[in-house]
Amino acid sequence: MLYANADQRVLGYFGRALSLEFSAVQLYSTQARLVASWGLNDVAGKFEAEAKEELGHADRIIGRMLALGVAPGLSQLRPVKLGQQLLDLLEHDLAFENELVSLYGDAVHYCSRLGDNDNRLFFEALLGEEQEHARHLREWITEVKQSSADSAQASSLQRGRS
Repeated sequence: MLYANADQRVLGYFGRALSLEFSAVQLYSTQARLVASWGLNDVAGKFEAEAKEELGHADRIIGRMLALGVAPGLSQLRPVKLGQQLLDLLEHDLAFENELVSLYGDAVHYCSRLGDNDNRLFFEALLGEEQEHARHLREWITEVKQSSADSAQASSLQRGRS
């Protein structure tokens, strides 16, 4: 079932991407349940939306692999990293998204050198989406840190008035 012109390294990028995307689905789904148990239902909704988006990435990768004549297969899902507070989760997520960005960047670079424009374009689209995820996470982390700093300052002012 192997496509005659399929480069083995390109197929390796697809396999790693599929494993990471399904790992991301597991990560965001687990985090959604965790923060919901903390009473952060709006945050849980954001994590659920991320899980669905990552599942969409996995679906696209499966479709591309099938178009290349390759049966998709996962190597292994990554263990989920949790934390005691939202900031911990977001920092784990950013590290994970940065790993995806790195993988897709490498895949784009390799496909460019190989002259494989179809797969380069495919990986470029995923790269752009993951870069956008990472940007949103950096902004969210900044907001959470600022909110924590504001809360700490307000508590300090309250104690000073007592």
